[in-house]
Amino acid sequence: MLFVFFMVALVAAVHYYLWHRLVRSTTGPGRLRRGLSFVVAGLFVLVVATFVASRMEAFHWLAWPGYLWIAVMFYLVVFLVVLEVPRAVAALVMRRRGRRPAPVVELVPAGAGPPGPAGPPEEPRPAADGMSRRLFLGRATAAVAGVGALGTVGYGASVALGDPVIEPVRVTLPGLDQRLRGLRFAVVSDIHLGPLTGIGHTERIVRMINGLEPDVVAIVGDLVDGSVSALGRLAKPFKNLESRYGAYFVTGNHEYFTEQGPGEWIEELADLGVRSLRNERVEIRHQGAVLDLAGVNDVNGVTMNDGPDFARALGGRDPNRAAVLLAHQPVQAEKAAEHGVDLQLSGHTHGGQMVPFNLIVPLQQPVVSGLGTVKGMPVYVTRGAGYWGPPVRVGAPPEITMLELR
Repeated sequence: MLFVFFMVALVAAVHYYLWHRLVRSTTGPGRLRRGLSFVVAGLFVLVVATFVASRMEAFHWLAWPGYLWIAVMFYLVVFLVVLEVPRAVAALVMRRRGRRPAPVVELVPAGAGPPGPAGPPEEPRPAADGMSRRLFLGRATAAVAGVGALGTVGYGASVALGDPVIEPVRVTLPGLDQRLRGLRFAVVSDIHLGPLTGIGHTERIVRMINGLEPDVVAIVGDLVDGSVSALGRLAKPFKNLESRYGAYFVTGNHEYFTEQGPGEWIEELADLGVRSLRNERVEIRHQGAVLDLAGVNDVNGVTMNDGPDFARALGGRDPNRAAVLLAHQPVQAEKAAEHGVDLQLSGHTHGGQMVPFNLIVPLQQPVVSGLGTVKGMPVYVTRGAGYWGPPVRVGAPPEITMLELR
């Protein structure tokens, strides 16, 4: 409850800042300011309603306007904050110029006598001059921020709603049996089936994976943002996944955000031919050699007594075999390395999804995207094929990874 109160307060503070910079600083008192103030208040209500109600099937229509405004809101704040310094400098320069007395040049026509007594000096009008300077700066700042935010969100939406990028990756594992050389994994995560995705989103991902002709399909969490009853039809195309040794799934944090928990989706995926690795492992036999493919539950499963169990998934195996672990969050690599895993495949970060979030992710996760190492163990983090919240990706295009072992 405290977290919810904090988030509402944060959203309210953001909207107040936007009102101050986009309304108060660009208008004078009057009808226009009152009208725009009501618009900002309405957008605040829209954000709260989007988070509260858009997951309910009856209110899915809220998702598009709500999440798009959240993206625009975010980038408005980014641009306005960046512009605060040049705005302050410009205001200081204009204020100093306004205070500087203008030179007086008096032309006396030839033959004219001395000027008569000076009339009363005009009263200075600093208030009017100051108001025009304030409005000019406010409107210029608002225009730059508005164009920048709308342009960024428009570009980001086209990226997020477009085809995922196919990322070819080769990972060298020193202890890999040479017979497993060339084993290929199609890695996908963070598909986030939800109120903003149609069945075409799933069909495209399945079509692109099948086009890669992988040996193994690895779905590393955050498949859905809702219940089977609401979103089950969107998952149906997964029954068409094609691979030599099967498709495997591990839970992400979002699978634990539904009231039903991940159980119903585990059953649904089983019916579609996708096997869930629930703190367990399977043997991938390829050209006479064996690879251990293990999977652990997401760390959020602890809230439902369904957390990761590395000992159960990796204990008692042949140490001479290479082991690949599916784990949704890169931070799980800390424990995976202690259990002799050769490679961890993860998602969760979205690569930051919207710059500059990519600068914040390292505060929680050891790898943001791509190939990294944790305690000497290779970790590949895919940016994900979908999006969460706003259908916008800036600096982190959606991805399906074609990973080949060497």
